[in-house]
Amino acid sequence: MATGTPLLVVNVHRTLLTLLFLMYIGHIDCQQFIIPFTAPSDCGAEEFFDISSLSCAKCGSNQRQSTTGLSCICQTGYKTTNLSSDKVSIACDKCPIDKPAVTKDGFGCIRCPGSLSDEGKCLCSSGSILVERDINGNLLDEAKCEACNGDSPALSVPNISGDRCERCQATFINTSCVCTSPNVLAGGLCFPSGSLSTAVNPSVNYAQLKFSVQSAWFVENLYSSSAACLIFSDLTACQALGNMCVMNMHSFSGLSNDACGLFNTIFRSKATLSSVQDIAYWRVNLPWLYYGDEPGLASRILLTDPIPIVFSFRGTKKNTDLQLLVAVYNVRGEFLRWEQLGGSNLQFCPDSATRQAAAFSFGTAYQQSCDLSLAALLVTHSEPLFYDVFMDLGGGQNKKLLPLPTLVQNQQYNGQFINQGIMKNWYLSRRMFLVDTLSGREKSLGSVPKVIRVATTVKIRFQLVPRTREGQVFPPLISVTYTDVPITDVNTQTVSVTFAVEYEMDQTDARTKTDTALGVLSGLAVLCALLKTVSYKRRIASPLIDVETIGKFLLFFAGDLANVFFVVTVGTGLYWLIFYKAQQFVSVLLPLPTQEEQFVTYIGCAFALKAVQFLHKLYLQVSVDIFLIDWERPRSKPNRSVQGVEDTKHESSPVSIWRTYFVANEWNELQTIRKICPTFQIMAVLFFLEVLGFSNLALRDPWSTLERPPQAYIPPYSLILRYGVAATLWLCIGLLQGIFFTVFYEHFVEDKIRQFVDLCSVSNISVMLLSHRCFGYYIHGRSVHGHADSNMEEMNNNLKRERESLCGQRGLVPNSDIQTFQVSITNRLRMQYDRIQDSLSRRNRPSRLMDASTANLSELQVRAYNTMNHFLGSVIDHSHSDMDYTVRDKLLFERVLGMEFIEASDKSLFYNDEAHSFSNVLFYGNEATLLIFDTLFFCVVDLGSQNFVLAAVLTYIQQTLFCLLRNSLGRRNLVNKTLVDKRFLI
Repeated sequence: MATGTPLLVVNVHRTLLTLLFLMYIGHIDCQQFIIPFTAPSDCGAEEFFDISSLSCAKCGSNQRQSTTGLSCICQTGYKTTNLSSDKVSIACDKCPIDKPAVTKDGFGCIRCPGSLSDEGKCLCSSGSILVERDINGNLLDEAKCEACNGDSPALSVPNISGDRCERCQATFINTSCVCTSPNVLAGGLCFPSGSLSTAVNPSVNYAQLKFSVQSAWFVENLYSSSAACLIFSDLTACQALGNMCVMNMHSFSGLSNDACGLFNTIFRSKATLSSVQDIAYWRVNLPWLYYGDEPGLASRILLTDPIPIVFSFRGTKKNTDLQLLVAVYNVRGEFLRWEQLGGSNLQFCPDSATRQAAAFSFGTAYQQSCDLSLAALLVTHSEPLFYDVFMDLGGGQNKKLLPLPTLVQNQQYNGQFINQGIMKNWYLSRRMFLVDTLSGREKSLGSVPKVIRVATTVKIRFQLVPRTREGQVFPPLISVTYTDVPITDVNTQTVSVTFAVEYEMDQTDARTKTDTALGVLSGLAVLCALLKTVSYKRRIASPLIDVETIGKFLLFFAGDLANVFFVVTVGTGLYWLIFYKAQQFVSVLLPLPTQEEQFVTYIGCAFALKAVQFLHKLYLQVSVDIFLIDWERPRSKPNRSVQGVEDTKHESSPVSIWRTYFVANEWNELQTIRKICPTFQIMAVLFFLEVLGFSNLALRDPWSTLERPPQAYIPPYSLILRYGVAATLWLCIGLLQGIFFTVFYEHFVEDKIRQFVDLCSVSNISVMLLSHRCFGYYIHGRSVHGHADSNMEEMNNNLKRERESLCGQRGLVPNSDIQTFQVSITNRLRMQYDRIQDSLSRRNRPSRLMDASTANLSELQVRAYNTMNHFLGSVIDHSHSDMDYTVRDKLLFERVLGMEFIEASDKSLFYNDEAHSFSNVLFYGNEATLLIFDTLFFCVVDLGSQNFVLAAVLTYIQQTLFCLLRNSLGRRNLVNKTLVDKRFLI
């Protein structure tokens, strides 16, 4: 026991140490590594920014921070003695009194022949160079200042470093390197006097900000570049001058001494010389900046000769690649390189190479926008680059290039923005840049610019040749819009930029055809509205043309004109969908978004007019006159005989009201049934659009693929195609539902309209519906068995007799099965109906009968109900010779035109109606109107929100609300007109 205890203690200690070690390891694994942020500007005068530790480090003794801030240098009067291995990589010793100056390389001390600079180094006079070492590299005890011989034949001057003599510039006279008066020294060149006025205007005009800036770059280079270009035909100087004109927006003014004025002066001076590449606007030694100032020149250049390339979307000759090249120049006029246009050279917004390449696939409408930081632009674009854009026409080794014109929206001519008007006033140009952070620097080239100029919109536009069948286009146009951004807080300021590629064609023919179709169909709509108005006047038995008649005509015309707009817009959408997406050689291009505004207006008109028609029909349906005629008569039943009396007394059993309640309730349920299922309609449309990808057919590209890879560029939607796809899908699914309902469901499952007619016959109830004052519908429900108040056994026997044809037929006319009729009644019959209806209507009851707490009908109402029931029954039974009727078939033209040619003056007319057109007072009979209204509602919401799901949700809500409204108002009308208590309508 004694020997085991220390061992146990050791094991316990080892265990604790192991746990502590594991906890320490776990702490290391879970530790967050956080360092402080330090910028080079945060380091002090005796510190430098250590790029390895990303922090400030202390300089050594007698040292200070270098100009870059990334290292240390010796202080003034101290030389570098050796290099050490620590972070402070140098050591500094003070120079002796007899050799107070430090050599240029900083590693030695030397005496000076003259004065010292602020940095403690020797200075020489102008025209001399400083010599500190002999020919073998040995350091001299005292530096020497050697004068360069500027006389002939040496003609030498100090180089830019001041340590070597070299021959002076060739523009100086041959006898001396001194630019003597009256010659002009500028930019290191010597120009003869009088060749070019020195009073140049180095200002850059920022028209958007309404001020100019005296550019340090222009001050330093404008005169020298102009003079060198004019006098010596210096190619680089000419390019530099052209670049300064481009930085001034190619603008012309009344001044001839600004950048563009000087360029045009030189341009005109070279008129006698030959042109470049046989292009009259491209003069020898000069860059090509302008196309010319002739009126209408832009139209001739852009819309005359197609480019010799054929574009095709499909087939063996498929060609959709746009090959564009740019010649790149720097601000000094030096040619840098040829570049393939694509990637990020004209596109600011960062994106994948695949998406950026989509911009140069012919037919794909491309647009990318983003916000850029001005601080980043100042770093990445310290000097502007200039681009001359060409289209590669192919040709193998003999490659040909087509120069592309540029339209600068900011270009001014005598203070007017000439390129923001019509095409015939445009001034086309050639060269462009993206960002100019240089010309806005006022005091010096190293100062922060006061203004920077950014190409916020770069748009390449292709115009299709009219009536082409071979995919030919006119020369593309590059449109550039610049924005002048004043610098206030460069670290927080941003600028929005857009790069786009558009394709368009002349829409005049398409617009003319659309307007013609609208005009012709609108004329037919007027005619249809007139016929409907005439029919309406006949059906209300009113020959007068009054305000109500005009109002009805306008309502009918609104519905017909809505159909016209709907047919034209759907047809237009289908046309573009089929012909654009299915074409092989390019023959049509989609309208631009601005050209779609008229089309969207047509859709809005169709929706507004269809809404008026829908509300009008809704009002008519909830105000229709309806009465249920009960044919049932009381049955006499034998009473118990009294003892001692031989005669048996008989009393009549009352007629049950339940059959009337039952028929009324079924009619109430029929009011909002439709031939389609609205919920299924919405879900099916959404399934095709969002799940199967039919919405991709509306994208502004020629491809008809339903699935797009996630890394691919998704172009914007075309409103015309989006409407065409959505409307066509909605109509097709609705049509298929209607066919299924009519052909299959009504024949093999249930037909609620015919079932209602059968129910009327079984219930011994007829229905009189008056949709107009003297026109309506009649459902003949008189039982062939005489009674319907019977028990189950009697009812089954009656139905069996009907099946076995042991009784009469159900029709109104003997030996006929037709039970539904359109009725045109006489004015006399209507007046009698109104007199009874006035006493029947609840709203005309005496106020003392308006007690809402009572559930029983008043005696007056009961009498009025019985009177109406007896009156209509007697009319049907031909009991009133002055209100008799005849039954006949409608003529073909009467059915087609929807009106009656014969007026019911002496006798009412009952037209056989096997089509059950009484459904016109229900949603069931107005499915076309409802379907078009739902289609337009869905499409209008989608066009406004660009969201099919939101459109579907709002369409469902709209359908539900109108269904509830129709049920509520229709139920109230049914209660008021038939005196059926609303509690029995469930």
